[in-house]
Amino acid sequence: MDNNQQLYLRSDLAIQWASHTIFDKVKRQEGEIFRSKEGRRTLRFELAEKSYFLKLHQGVGWWEIIKNLLQLRLPIIGAKNEWQAIKFLEQYQVDTMAIAAYGEQGWNPAKKLSFLITDELLDTMNLEYLGEQWRRSPPSFQTKSRLINKLALIARKMHDGGMNHRDFYLCHFLLDHSFANTNVITDDTQLFLIDLHRAQIRRKVPERWLVKDIGSLYFSALDINLTKRDLFRFIKRYSGLPLREALMKQQKFWTKVDERAVKLRNKQR
Repeated sequence: MDNNQQLYLRSDLAIQWASHTIFDKVKRQEGEIFRSKEGRRTLRFELAEKSYFLKLHQGVGWWEIIKNLLQLRLPIIGAKNEWQAIKFLEQYQVDTMAIAAYGEQGWNPAKKLSFLITDELLDTMNLEYLGEQWRRSPPSFQTKSRLINKLALIARKMHDGGMNHRDFYLCHFLLDHSFANTNVITDDTQLFLIDLHRAQIRRKVPERWLVKDIGSLYFSALDINLTKRDLFRFIKRYSGLPLREALMKQQKFWTKVDERAVKLRNKQR
């Protein structure tokens, strides 16, 4: 294999695409387009009665890289970022997308070709949609409490491990659709975190990025009529501290979270 090339294919795709040159194949792959701009294309395709999502990066160009750097932002130049984020979440036992294939080719960051293929998460609903349902038909106390605990635990595992999401909204959580038949969330109900292409991983997440993640999540839940007890439950689970201690020691942090949510709400209006 070329020194400037990395390639992983899970056995199902390796068998189906055995006669193809993989990088040429993914460039030509057809399917239902969900996004196509800034050198990145996202599409859904089916193969051997199975459905997948392909995220294909074909280079953002030097201007886009320079523009991001001038704005003090690290540019996303390929699929590797999301691949690493998925691997990170797997390590911390957070449900997310399953990798079917990953590849990277070339050395020029402005023109590098890379791709990530994941299994489609079937029979799921995003939490933004669930929130709309709950405004019309509120859940039981136990179901709402379990979901809050699940969200707080995912955020805690991710942040304690050194990763921040940067698009940490309810719409990027998918709930196992078996819930729809029962309207009950149990400890075994799966909750998947998706859309990881902007995630950052380092030894420790700076506070401002913690605030951005949690503030964004809170903003996206503002219309669900959360009670103070709901918020306290999240704080207790996320901090890992008794509630009184968390509120005393982390008062400034939670104030910043609230300010972030309000700022996003005002920007939306």
